[in-house]
Amino acid sequence: MLKLLRWLLPHPALTLLLAAVWTLLQNELSAGMVVFGLLLGIAIPIATAPWWPDRPQGFRWGKMLVYCGLVIWDIIIANIHVAWIVLTKPNAKIRSAWVVVPLELRTPEAITILAGTITLTPGTISADLSDEGHSLLVHALDTDNPDAVRDEIKARYERRLLEIFK
Repeated sequence: MLKLLRWLLPHPALTLLLAAVWTLLQNELSAGMVVFGLLLGIAIPIATAPWWPDRPQGFRWGKMLVYCGLVIWDIIIANIHVAWIVLTKPNAKIRSAWVVVPLELRTPEAITILAGTITLTPGTISADLSDEGHSLLVHALDTDNPDAVRDEIKARYERRLLEIFK
């Protein structure tokens, strides 16, 4: 029974997300569209399951929700900080830097979330991933200490992602 359930719902969160997105894209809410959304939410993950052979195991949803809250908070604070830099600092005094962040993360999903988090946070952007996936090149808009940027990314984001993807 459990094997059938895993085959039917290989990615339960994706199933719910697809059903919700389908329902929200409709002009009006109806039972038929919700059912069709659920059918799409079940069929699409089953059809794409062969391309997801190494999906993460032991993913911690609760910690991911906390992580999302932290990232949203950091985006808000970074927006204010970047606006302050743009409005008050002359271009000649902005100290941008390239920072290499060595990675302990190994799963592609976790590395992608880290790179996306860095890019979503104003003032930083992830520019490149090493060929082996062991380091990430990040551009910081304004810093006098590139090592502090690296340490903050590792402590604030990577450490949490390591816990999420155990």
